[in-house]
Amino acid sequence: MQILRMIAYALVITGAVVWGIVGFFDYNIVDAMFGQGSILARIVYSLVGISGITLLATSGFEECYCHCPDEKHY
Repeated sequence: MQILRMIAYALVITGAVVWGIVGFFDYNIVDAMFGQGSILARIVYSLVGISGITLLATSGFEECYCHCPDEKHY
C-alpha cells in the first residue's frame, strides 16, 4: 500500500505542477508532449485523477512507521 500511495503522491504533485503551468503560462506540457486530445494525454490525465481519488479515499488510513508494539493503529 505504501508504494501505491507514493506513486499516487508523485502523480498528484505532477498534475498540480502541470495545472500551475497552464494557469500561469497558458502552456499545457502534457498536450505538447503527447498531442492535444491524444490517447496518451488522456491516459496521463486519467492516472492523475485516479491518484487523486486514491489519496482522498485512503487519507484516513495513514500508516505508522514508529513500530510501537503496544499501540494499535487502525
